[in-house]
Amino acid sequence: MNAIASIRSAPGLESYLERLEARLESAVLSHPGVVGEVGRETLAAGGKRLRPALVYLACPPGLREGERAQAAGAAVELVHMATLVHDDMLDGADLRRGRPTAWALHGERTAKAAGDYLLARAFGELARNGDPDAVRLLADASLALARGEALQRRQAFRPDTSVDEYLERCLLKTGKLFEAACLLGGGRPELGEFGLALGVAFQIADDILDCTGDFDTTGKAPGVDLRDGTPTLPLILAARSDRRVRDALAGESVADALERVSATDALERSRELALEYADRARGALDGEPDRDLLEALTHVVVDREH
Repeated sequence: MNAIASIRSAPGLESYLERLEARLESAVLSHPGVVGEVGRETLAAGGKRLRPALVYLACPPGLREGERAQAAGAAVELVHMATLVHDDMLDGADLRRGRPTAWALHGERTAKAAGDYLLARAFGELARNGDPDAVRLLADASLALARGEALQRRQAFRPDTSVDEYLERCLLKTGKLFEAACLLGGGRPELGEFGLALGVAFQIADDILDCTGDFDTTGKAPGVDLRDGTPTLPLILAARSDRRVRDALAGESVADALERVSATDALERSRELALEYADRARGALDGEPDRDLLEALTHVVVDREH
């Protein structure tokens, strides 16, 4: 299920996302050349546009049609696109959403430059409004993303990575950008807590999908985390009860490693923790005008298929 599909009933969201697409296209094509073309390809690959939707829903209803909401939505999505380009390059991923990645098509140098370009365009969107607080928020989130990526590299091929260490990485790599989306919407500070918890739930669900998903559904081959030695929650938990999974996470070739993960209770326990974080996110919603829609989103991010 598309994570946005369940909240399409929000008044004005469809038109907001339509305008957002036009703004994203204008942003990535503002500077002609190869990096702009890579940006266009990344945009054309589509996506759930979950982070801009969070901006919209967190924004007070009377301000949703304003420039701040549009700029913030474009900025968080451009940062997200930049991280996808860089992550695919670092992971050596050939496909994303069923399409060749920037790295596969254009090589490492171009992919790195294109990711940097998308990040710069994100801050350009916010800077147009002369809002230093918004720029600071996104800068902090971007720094957290970089720290999370560095932490992931340090944890690679370490099957003894603790659950707490994994959750710290989730907060940095995913939760902080969700938090920024909610805060950039201009809502109450408590919505930042909602975004953080929702981001962790989303990441755990994503890591489960890497173990259980299939290419036709997710658009990418399963087992990327295991191949790269990335200690995700399902792999950490499975490695504790199956020595061969532990060996695979440490870098050894184990042909049936994913099947062995599924044979443990790691996937069920991981989903339980994702549901716990979704419940934490719901607990941060008190008096929000779109509480029902935001609550629905907490269920969808855990139960999605891609």
